[in-house]
Amino acid sequence: MTVREQKPRIIPLKLISAGAPVLGGLLGLLIGAFLIWVSGANPFEAYLVMFKGAFGGQRQITETLLKTCPILLIGLGMTVAFRARVWNIGGEGQYFMGALMGGLVALYLSGLPQPILWICLLLGGVLGGMLWALIPAFFKIRFGMSEIISTLMLNYIATLFVIYLTRGPLQEPGGVLPTSAQFNPVTQLPTLFGTRVHLGVLLAFVLVPLVYVLLWKTPLGFRLRAVGSRASVAQYAGINVNRAILTAMVISGGLAGMAGIIEVLMTHTRLKGSISGGYGFSAILVALLGRMNPIGVAIASVFFAALIIGAETMHVLYGLPPQLADAIQAVIILSVLAVDAWSRMRSEK
Repeated sequence: MTVREQKPRIIPLKLISAGAPVLGGLLGLLIGAFLIWVSGANPFEAYLVMFKGAFGGQRQITETLLKTCPILLIGLGMTVAFRARVWNIGGEGQYFMGALMGGLVALYLSGLPQPILWICLLLGGVLGGMLWALIPAFFKIRFGMSEIISTLMLNYIATLFVIYLTRGPLQEPGGVLPTSAQFNPVTQLPTLFGTRVHLGVLLAFVLVPLVYVLLWKTPLGFRLRAVGSRASVAQYAGINVNRAILTAMVISGGLAGMAGIIEVLMTHTRLKGSISGGYGFSAILVALLGRMNPIGVAIASVFFAALIIGAETMHVLYGLPPQLADAIQAVIILSVLAVDAWSRMRSEK
């Protein structure tokens, strides 16, 4: 029996893998240009407006960074969970519960010294997300329940619970709107360089290398990745699979909860039902676009935030319907995922 010689590849696999998201993004933009052209507009001018809307000046860059913050935080949490093959689809619910727990601190403990107050606010958000993530983790470990279903259902419970509280027990005294009282201004995190960019944005980007080190440079990260690679083999090697699942879910929920309290403090300044722009679901796509690598997730988060801000600007200034802007976002994301899947298939051959 002869061994078939493999032909040398013209393009290295690593280069193909790294370039797949870029190629997918360009393909998506090309398809989006066709959709813009069909609608009767100039694709080049529309994309120029889109780019300027996201990066055309200090104000635009600030808005993009502010939108990046919650997506990046939840995306990093999803990366930790997905690396352990724990499919946490509950970032939205964990975001809401983090906002609720941190919001209670803002409403009732605002008299604390400000540095201690900021710590308590962030810890409250992290704790809220962790506790909400513990529920599906427990059901998966104890009863083998699919975490996809349980986390998805818990999203609706968390959202409706916050809506109920802001219409009842936490509604602003004497108010008619379904919102809590406005937070004391001392609860707001400090801003940086005289802009609206706040400490939460800096914290989100600081966590990128920390999560990378956690996953690739620590024994805990090795255990999580081992469980994600092959749980049965990891268990045979002496790794506690259930503990790894619990740890991954708790870290993921904690980061989503942190995103929730930061966004509520700095954007909404009160609790209400509409505190999320679907960040929990967007973060799932970001984690996949970033190939479950913290650095890639950071790049994908900025890209995704720029798409959102730029599409809104394109709608307002260029007159394109918002549905078309949403369609372009979807096409770009699907193109990136499709090219990424194709590159993985090529690398396995």
